[in-house]
Amino acid sequence: MTQAATDTSTERAVPQRKTTEPGAGRTRLAVTLLLLTALLVVSATAGLAIGSVQVPPGEVWGIVTHALGADWQDPDWSRARETIVVNVRAPRVLLGAVTGAGLAVIGTALQALVRNPLAEPYLLGVSSGASLGAVSVIVFGVTLFGPVSLSVAAFVGALGALLLVYATARTGGRITSSRLVLSGVAIAAVLTAVLDLLLLTTDRGNEARAVLAWTLGGLGGVNWGTLWLPSTALLLGVGVLMAQARNLNLLLAGEEAATTMGLDVARFRARLFVLLSLVTGVLVAAAGPIGFVGLMMPHIVRLFVGGDHRRVLPTAALGGAVFLIWADIAARTIAAPMEIPVGVLTALCGGPFFLWLMRRDARRGTDRGVA
Repeated sequence: MTQAATDTSTERAVPQRKTTEPGAGRTRLAVTLLLLTALLVVSATAGLAIGSVQVPPGEVWGIVTHALGADWQDPDWSRARETIVVNVRAPRVLLGAVTGAGLAVIGTALQALVRNPLAEPYLLGVSSGASLGAVSVIVFGVTLFGPVSLSVAAFVGALGALLLVYATARTGGRITSSRLVLSGVAIAAVLTAVLDLLLLTTDRGNEARAVLAWTLGGLGGVNWGTLWLPSTALLLGVGVLMAQARNLNLLLAGEEAATTMGLDVARFRARLFVLLSLVTGVLVAAAGPIGFVGLMMPHIVRLFVGGDHRRVLPTAALGGAVFLIWADIAARTIAAPMEIPVGVLTALCGGPFFLWLMRRDARRGTDRGVA
């Protein structure tokens, strides 16, 4: 009698525990998103306040709200400070947030598409392809598509590089981690060499120097008139990827399992390759090739929200935005008045992280066929 009662209690307890797990996961996700949103607001405030001219945070918010049309505070700041915050730092901070978020979600999706934890636009040569396309437009003066010619060329270069890396790494229907990374590094080296050759042989010396600085990645020179395109690309990319989060989850189980569940893997992968190349091309055209954000953020946020892409994608976007804003703040202040390219700082952070991932995967023996 007692044993039967115990068994009955146990059977009832198990379903209760299972039903509370999704609720606990949603609570953790909500708390994580709330904290990251608050951290993003703090980071944006710091980005607007810190620089060669220091602006108190309270004054920053006064300037911002006044620029948005709110009159809750009398404008007791100088016109110069308002110009610095609104027209110089605000577009830069927003571009940093948009670029960081975009690179993070692109890296998340790429890691699922090729089932490789080391995948990200910079390492796979996608950023190099986008850079070559953009630089070709600048060097040859192509304006076929008007003001978006740079972004169109960067998209074509990114898509071509991604398809080339994927085709090179896939042998016998399989891709290993080492083969994918080596293919990406090799193709990126070739594309970079072609880019350098274009810069060395061009007659536009001033433009060549500016482009060379741009190839290191940076957020300077942005204005309100150029922010709409990367912002639109980010919204498009996040929206589509969130809608396809279930299919990205299916890919993690392997192509055969995903096909069994009704997913046309080849068509799905081809469509997302085009989307990711489009977003990468637009972001590279706006900020230059900035590496390792798409590698680090997905791995970091998975520690907090798990592997479900419905949770990873928005969390990675917020984390990438926060990270790149602070990287840009450091780039502006570490060696002031000289500015360090933000791509240099992200590489200093991402290089050791990449080596740690490789050592971890080597210990686990994960260098297996992944696609």
